[in-house]
Amino acid sequence: MFTVLSRITHFGFKNFWRHGWLSAATVAIMILALLVFVGLIIFGVVADHAASSIQDKIDISVYFKTTTSEDQVLNVKQSLENLSEVKSVEYISSDQALSIFKEAHKDDATISQGINELNSNPLEASLNIKAQQPDQYADIANYLDAPNLSQYIDSVSYAKNQVVIDRLTAIVKGVNRGGWVLTIVLALVAGLVVFNTIRLAIYSGREEIGVMRVVGASNSFVRGPLVVEGIISGILAAVLSMIIAAPIIYFVSPYLKVFIPGLDVFQYFYENLGKLFLYQLIFGVGIGTLSSLVAVRRYLKN
Repeated sequence: MFTVLSRITHFGFKNFWRHGWLSAATVAIMILALLVFVGLIIFGVVADHAASSIQDKIDISVYFKTTTSEDQVLNVKQSLENLSEVKSVEYISSDQALSIFKEAHKDDATISQGINELNSNPLEASLNIKAQQPDQYADIANYLDAPNLSQYIDSVSYAKNQVVIDRLTAIVKGVNRGGWVLTIVLALVAGLVVFNTIRLAIYSGREEIGVMRVVGASNSFVRGPLVVEGIISGILAAVLSMIIAAPIIYFVSPYLKVFIPGLDVFQYFYENLGKLFLYQLIFGVGIGTLSSLVAVRRYLKN
């Protein structure tokens, strides 16, 4: 068995170098396919970060009646924090709200004078609520409509933010679905292109396959070197695609950071280099092996 495997491997390497330009063309096509693949992974990271960035800027605010005590507000806060849909709840007391209002209008003399002339604080205590997902704000708003909670609440800002929240939900779902569809389509296209390139390489060696069949070579011995060629092409393509992708991502990363603050694509690429290379290796070797197996079948049936 070891002798057979060593011979298959030897012939695989020999055929790979002997085919020359066809092997180079196969590797080049696979590199393009793998660059598209890693590009889709990076696109998914950018899309998720962009959606999260937008989502973090959206919340709903609950304003409490001035007669509501701080303990009652904190009890509502605690009940909200126990909900699985809630990501975070920030409590802003009426005094904090007044301080924030004063700071925001400190350059407006008229408003500042009006605030100083007030004998009491007209602002209400509030809770700023962020959901885990944009489509969960409706559930949180419905929870706040319960009689045991609504008796303390003056208003909820969900209705004002509903249009923005619904649009964000649609965008997030659209990006996720579009990313999966694009990944599947491009993977199929890449597989077909690589398959046809490997099939062309096998076609050029069809006479050699015929001779091997005549002298009684087994199907596995005929198929083995071609599979080894596909594996070699996949490994080379995975390595070269990562080498090519690194400077491209490094160059693009600063521009993406301008549009999406806090996003460092190159840092993500560097920190997940091993995992990304493993994905590329599996994808490349998988396409090369599968394409070789399928392409050689017609010659083994004759």
